[in-house]
Formats: sequence, structure tokens, C-alpha cells
Amino acid sequence: MTAPALSRRAPRWRAFLRRRTMLVAGLAILASFVLLALLAPWVAPSDPIFQDTTAKLLPPSLAHPMGTDNFGRDVLARVIWGARIDLQIAVIGVVFPFLIGTGVGTVAGFFGGWVDALFMRIIDVVLAFPFLVLMLSIITILGPGLGSFYIAMALVGWVSYARLIRAQILVLKTQDFAVAAQSLGFSRARIMFRHLLPNALAGSLVFVMSDAVLVLLNGAAISYLGLGVQPPLAEWGVMVAEAQGFITQAWWITLFPGLAIVTLAFGFSLTGDALADLLGVHE
Repeated sequence: MTAPALSRRAPRWRAFLRRRTMLVAGLAILASFVLLALLAPWVAPSDPIFQDTTAKLLPPSLAHPMGTDNFGRDVLARVIWGARIDLQIAVIGVVFPFLIGTGVGTVAGFFGGWVDALFMRIIDVVLAFPFLVLMLSIITILGPGLGSFYIAMALVGWVSYARLIRAQILVLKTQDFAVAAQSLGFSRARIMFRHLLPNALAGSLVFVMSDAVLVLLNGAAISYLGLGVQPPLAEWGVMVAEAQGFITQAWWITLFPGLAIVTLAFGFSLTGDALADLLGVHE
């Protein structure tokens, strides 16, 4: 192999290694939080809601590596148990919008005409309202709690997936393989879900990772406002909200749950960026 050819391959190999490193790092972060959530009963040093009135606002130490809060609860235990709820928020808050949006986008893009026009007008109506304001309105009507948050995410978050899938389907249905499938007399359902949709999912799968970051942050924000997870359950947004009055005298109460939110979001973001590069979504 000639020197010029090697010089052209070198940047590609460096880019591939960088992408693989990002993917491994992102997956390692996510796997670490999943393990913490699964092993919480065994690795947490104490019950996350146990209150010790003699150990209020203790700074980090060997007995309490992340200190204690204003109720004497171990912050490390609450951060570990909080991983369960926050991972649940990130996953469930993405799955339902993804399923609804994928179904709507596939049908709208494949059939076109009045079906496409109807769904696009519905999407326009949803997008006419600020995302967070619409979510807060739905949760306020349904009442605080995770169930209301998931319903609000499903009703508001599906539009991005629908637009993304619809655009892919509009392009793919004119390709030779789709025209050939129609010529062979395959059913519409088979063409949509076995031929077109699998080829249209790459962009959505990458978007799932970045959307998980937004869902995680929205879940923490909703809990911070008192409309999501309710005390005394251990959830990172709730922990930050409960500790805001003690931030000047007990910085550790807000620091560690805040770091947990940022680190988990960073794991989703790294994984999404690496998948986007590897799948060539940005190209």
C-alpha cells in the first residue's frame, strides 16, 4: 500500500477509534447506573428514607461518604436509590413517545394525501405551544406524580419522532426496493413495517439518546417543582429541591444528586453522538 493511501486511511481510523471510544465510554456510564439501580438494596449503605435526627447535616466522612441531609438521611443511599427512579423516567419517558411517533410518522409518510395532512396539522397544533408549558398544564390537570409525567411526555413528545420518521418514509417509499415490493403485491402493512420502517429507524434511534437527556432533565425539573416524584422517595430532582434551603451550609446535599443528573445525561449524550457518527446520521 502506498504512502498517500496510508495517509488517507489514517484520519478514518482515528475517527473510528474516537467514535468507538465515545460509544464505550457512554455505554460504560449507562451500565454503571443500571448496575447501581439493580443492586441498590445491597450496595446502598442504609435505607434511603431512614431518618436519624442525631445525624443531621453531617459533612462527607467515612461513615457517610456523601454526608447526610437535613433529616439525617444518608445522601449516598438516596443517590443510589434515586438511580432507579431517574433511569425509569429516562426510559419510560422516551419509549411511549417513540412508539406513538413512529407509528404516526410511518402511516402519514406512507399514505400521504389527507392522512398526512391531518397528522401534520395535529403536529402543528402541538408545536404551537411551548413544550414545557404544555407539559406543566397537562400534569396540573392530571395531578402530580410520575404517571401524569409519563402521560404528558407521551402526549407532547411524540411529534418529534413522527416528523423524523415521516421524512424518512417519504424518501424511502420512492426507492427501488419499495417500488419492487409494491409490484410484487405485498400488503401495505408488510411494506410499511418490514421494508420501510427498519430502514428509517437509524435517525430515530440516535434521537432517542438525546431525547433521553431532555426527558431526564425535564423529570428532575418537574420533581423540583413538586409535580413529579413526591417526598420522601429518593429522586435526584426531589433531593435538590429539598436541599435548596441549606445550600450555603450543607453544599453536599445538592452537589451529589446534581452530579448524578449531569453524569447520567452525559452518558446518554456520549452514546447518542457516537451512534450518530457510526450510523452516518449526520452525513
